[in-house]
Amino acid sequence: MKKPIQSVLIILLALSLWPSCHPIKPNNRLQIEKLPDTYSLSRDGPEYTDKWWQTFNNEELNNLVENALTNNFSIQEAWCRLRQIRARAVKAGSGRYPDVSINVEASKSRQKSQNYVNQKVTTNTLDNYGMGLAGNYELDFWGKIHSEQQAAELESKATRQDVNTAAITIAAQVTEHWIHIISQKAQQNLLQEQLKTNQIFLDLVRLRFQKSLASALDVLQQEQTIQKVKAAIPLIEAREQTLLHELALLLGRAPGTIHELVTHKLPELQQVPAIGLPADLLIKRPDIRAAGLRVFASERQLAVAKANRLPAIRLTARATYGANELKNIFDQWLLNLAANVTAPLFNANRLKAEVEKSQAVTDQKLIAYQKVTLTAIKEVENALIQETKHHQHIYRKKLPLDFKQLI
Repeated sequence: MKKPIQSVLIILLALSLWPSCHPIKPNNRLQIEKLPDTYSLSRDGPEYTDKWWQTFNNEELNNLVENALTNNFSIQEAWCRLRQIRARAVKAGSGRYPDVSINVEASKSRQKSQNYVNQKVTTNTLDNYGMGLAGNYELDFWGKIHSEQQAAELESKATRQDVNTAAITIAAQVTEHWIHIISQKAQQNLLQEQLKTNQIFLDLVRLRFQKSLASALDVLQQEQTIQKVKAAIPLIEAREQTLLHELALLLGRAPGTIHELVTHKLPELQQVPAIGLPADLLIKRPDIRAAGLRVFASERQLAVAKANRLPAIRLTARATYGANELKNIFDQWLLNLAANVTAPLFNANRLKAEVEKSQAVTDQKLIAYQKVTLTAIKEVENALIQETKHHQHIYRKKLPLDFKQLI
C-alpha cells in the first residue's frame, strides 16, 4: 500500500506547485528619448512611393534597378542569410514537440560446441531481431523553449528587413552611378565643344600675331589653354569607364560588359515628397524596424538565460520489441516510461554570468536602436537643409543694383 500512497502524494505535490510555474516573460523595452515632434524644415509634396526611381520616368533606369534588385550579389547574400535564419527558427521551434526516433536491429551469430565423448562438433545459429521507439520531451514550465522560438522568429523578421535595407541601398547606388555616368558624358561633350571654340580662338590669335596685332605670349597662353582642356578629357573618360564597371558589378555582371548608356541627358529634378513626422521613420525605415526587432529578440534570449537557472523536467519513453524469429518480433516487447528533474546546483556562476551577458546584449541592442533612429532623423534633417540651400544657390534671385547706395 505504500507505493500507491507515495504516487498520490507526488501527484498532489505536483498539482500544488503547478500554479507557481509561470513562464518568464520579456520586458519588451523599446523607447526613444528626446524624439522631436517635427522636422526643422518641413514641406508638402507628393506621396512617397517605394519605387522612387520610377519618378524619373526613364525606362533605362527602371530596367537597371530591377536587374540589380534581382542579380546583385549583396542582395543574393542577404537572401541566403535570411534562409539560414529561417532554418534556425524552425530548429528552435522543434523543441516544443516530442523528439521520437526509431531503431531497427538484426543480428546473426554462430556458436560451435564439441562433444568430447563422441568427438562431434555441432554448430548453432542464433538469429536476433529487435525494434525500438524512443521519445523525449521537455516540459516548458518557464517558457524557455517558447522564448527561444520567438527570439529566432524575431531575428528572422529582422534579417528580412536587412534584405529590404540592402535593396534600398542598391537601388540608390545604381541610380547614383547612372546619373554620374550621364554627367561625365555631358562633361566630355562640353569639353569637346570648348576645345573647338578654343581652337578657333587660337587660329584668330595666330592671325592677329601674323598681322602684329597680338604678341607671342598671347599665342602661347591660348595653346596652353587648349592643352589643359585636352588633358582633362582622358580623366573624364577614365571616370566614366570606372563608373560603368561599378554599375556592371552592381547588376551582378562582369566589368566591361556595359559600354555606354542610352540616356545622354540628365533627368529633370522632381518635387521632394512629403516629409511627414519623425515618428513615421519608425515604420518606413527597414533598418530601424530591424533594430527594434533585434531588441525584442535579445529580450527573449535574456528570458532563456534566466530559465536555464531553473529546474528542467524531461519525460522519456521507450518501447522495444525483440525475438529470435522475425515473425514473433511483436510478441515480446518492453515499455519504459521515465521522468527526470535536473536543476543546476553548482556551476561556478556560469549561468549567472550568462544572464548578465544577455542583459548587457539587450541594453546594447536598445542603445543601437536609439542610435539608428536618431541617425535616421539626422539624415533627413541634413537632406532637407542640403536640398533647400542648393535650391537657393541655383535659383537665387538677382536683386536690382541701387546706384544711389554707391554714391
